[in-house]
Amino acid sequence: MSAIIAYVRVSTVDQSTDTQRATIEERHKVDRWFVDEATSGAIKAKDRKGLGELLSYVREGDTVIVYAIDRLGRNTIDVLETVEALNAKRVAVLSLREGFDMSTPMGKAMLTMLSAMAELERSNIKERQMAGIKRAKTEGKALGREKIIIDEDVAQWRQENSASIKATAEHFNISPASVKRACRAAKASI
Repeated sequence: MSAIIAYVRVSTVDQSTDTQRATIEERHKVDRWFVDEATSGAIKAKDRKGLGELLSYVREGDTVIVYAIDRLGRNTIDVLETVEALNAKRVAVLSLREGFDMSTPMGKAMLTMLSAMAELERSNIKERQMAGIKRAKTEGKALGREKIIIDEDVAQWRQENSASIKATAEHFNISPASVKRACRAAKASI
């Protein structure tokens, strides 16, 4: 017996799958849900827990419904490979926002075009992010997390206790890289 399967994904912890779920439930009675939360679409489909489980679960005759193509991923080749893997199992893939069945020739053509657009948008986002970082640096703005340690304290504690980088990191609850930076900075200020 064939099943209606839904896949929803959000990229960050402050996002919710509620809208995707509600939209899918308005149109379809879903038998099984697969979810990836706080999971970037840039991560390959097979490496995402929810989508990986979906790919293992589906059977011939099932229909997979997604809210939008970009929920499957942001990389054109990865999205196409995912849809091809589903089609090879004789599983239909429907995208509600775009409104087409990706298992038809027209659907495949639209999928290719829309996946390429999603990938372009991802690269545009990255480009805008890098431009913003560059601008912030030229304006002298501090980037990254606020520093929670005093370099000299870290270096002094490490020296006084003959501690390893790892032990120092654990003592101050910071990363080993932060310990190395702190020790270098403390040495440079002497």
